[in-house]
Amino acid sequence: MGKGGSLSEGVVKKILLSYSYVAIWIFLSFTVIVYNKYILDKKMYNWPFPISLTMIHMSFCSTLAFLLIKVFKVVEPVSMSREVFLSSVVPIGALYSLSLWLSNSAYIYLSVSFIQMLKALMPVAVYSIGVLFKKEGFKTDTMVNMLSISFGVAIAAYGEARFDTWGVMLQLGAVAFEATRLVMIQILLTSKGITLNPITSLYYVAPCCFVFLLVPWIFVELPVLRETSSFHFDFFVFGTNSLCAFALNLAVFLLVGKTSALTMNVAGVVKDWLLIAFSWSVIKDTVTPINLFGYGLAFLGVAYYNHSKLQALKAKEAQKKSAQADEEAGRLLEEREGDGIGKKSESQGGSDFLCSLGCIGVLVYVC
Repeated sequence: MGKGGSLSEGVVKKILLSYSYVAIWIFLSFTVIVYNKYILDKKMYNWPFPISLTMIHMSFCSTLAFLLIKVFKVVEPVSMSREVFLSSVVPIGALYSLSLWLSNSAYIYLSVSFIQMLKALMPVAVYSIGVLFKKEGFKTDTMVNMLSISFGVAIAAYGEARFDTWGVMLQLGAVAFEATRLVMIQILLTSKGITLNPITSLYYVAPCCFVFLLVPWIFVELPVLRETSSFHFDFFVFGTNSLCAFALNLAVFLLVGKTSALTMNVAGVVKDWLLIAFSWSVIKDTVTPINLFGYGLAFLGVAYYNHSKLQALKAKEAQKKSAQADEEAGRLLEEREGDGIGKKSESQGGSDFLCSLGCIGVLVYVC
């Protein structure tokens, strides 16, 4: 009874911790999105320079990561050869910079609510690019689900009151680059056994993003900034905004590391609904019934996709535990045979042990 109680207490603690990680990530993601919209929107703070804003974020993150690794030595650096850095980290940094640039630019032209609806296409993009690079197997039912999500987003776009073609192209481009980056992480880093924690990820990737953004910034935004003599850098606004962006990067890795990428996807759906409600009630963006109907269809498709992923993960985990139990039972039987125990008792003992392992496996699986 005591063991059961302690087990329940441990499970409750894990559940509370998981919800805490989810809540922290939703809060920070929500804050960064609304804060970026506030800075970039011409009707609010009126500083429509998305490349500059992203570069401020990257320089801030790079500096903090450098201090934590090289100066204060809070985190151990990851040994990485120049060849691996150039062939793996640099391409990921390039894709990340393009994703951030385009997604921040979209806030100038589109409402927060509509951007969240367009982001529902992320599973479609990730799956399609995964199939293209042979990281995902093509399945007809999955593709049908992807088409249903796309159809829902198309309806939401049709009902958008402030539809802007350029803004939609920017956001779709951001989704495509971000999906490619996620697939490339699997191909270029995970497959090579390279794992980066939150600080080391920023330490390597953020400077790459800054350098890649520097080129378009010189030609696109620098000339305009030079002409804007009335602008004075607000350290409080950009400092707190950058701090939130840094904290969000840590929260993403914390959430995925302590729970799973699937948990983040589910939490992302909750966050999107909260942002749509906030955009409609506080920012006063127009959300039409057609918007909601289309996004509702897309939401159902995303929910089904996440559910399918969860079932696949559970089946894989159960199969792994079953294989481990069989292997352990076989090893025990071999040891007993070596000790000269009779075949009948060996068979009975092996059967009892396998049964007990199966019960333990079920307990662990259910918890």
